[in-house]
Amino acid sequence: MKNYKAYIFDLYGTLIDIHTDEYRTSFWKKMKEVFFEYDALYEYPELKKEYFDCIKRLEKRDYQKGHDTEIDIAEVFEYLLKNKKVQCDEKIIRELASVFRQYSTTHIRVYAGVKDLLSELRKEGKKVFLLSNAQYLFTMRELKELDLEIFFNEIFISSQYGYKKPDKKFFEVLLKKYKLKPEECLMIGNDPISDIKGGENCGMDTYYIHSGLSPKEKHKIKATYSQPSMNIKLLSNRINFRKQH
Repeated sequence: MKNYKAYIFDLYGTLIDIHTDEYRTSFWKKMKEVFFEYDALYEYPELKKEYFDCIKRLEKRDYQKGHDTEIDIAEVFEYLLKNKKVQCDEKIIRELASVFRQYSTTHIRVYAGVKDLLSELRKEGKKVFLLSNAQYLFTMRELKELDLEIFFNEIFISSQYGYKKPDKKFFEVLLKKYKLKPEECLMIGNDPISDIKGGENCGMDTYYIHSGLSPKEKHKIKATYSQPSMNIKLLSNRINFRKQH
């Protein structure tokens, strides 16, 4: 494998295995009680409906033809509180988001070998980035709790920038900030469209990993490199600098 200057990773389904469920009745009953503690009095069906309706309104508001845009979930929680005449600040919104994510997550874990791989890349002097379609309020807490944030030169989360993969604008934020040429980078991810097509559209080489969180729809994979299953050890062996030197 070519020796790259920068290695750009997707997060969910590439480095982390996670399952969330925001549709369970039991989940919304719990969240009703949480909102009640902030004096936002909802019945759980109303809370669920307002949550998803607000997301749709924000997505419609931020829509840009020809682009993949991303909303900030903080606006949703702010709306849900103000809709019940509750004053809120960033601290309250962070608290709500944290509980929401914890209650909706049924499991989360780092794939075996991930930390060793990221550590080795950094030791070799490589730039290591995270480029994730995610919500900052959810993801940063998870990265800290899983002790992953320390391995990256920088973390780029779509909700901070208003664009998400495969949109070139999201990739270009990273490239411009670190003055990287696309051919110096390897995009590694488990989504044929967001990660692989997105990386290719920017001129990057790509590495596709088919994991349990990869889309079930069949897409023709045109990645520079690929592997049929989640196996970080295989990825590490292919990025073996000692053999390349």
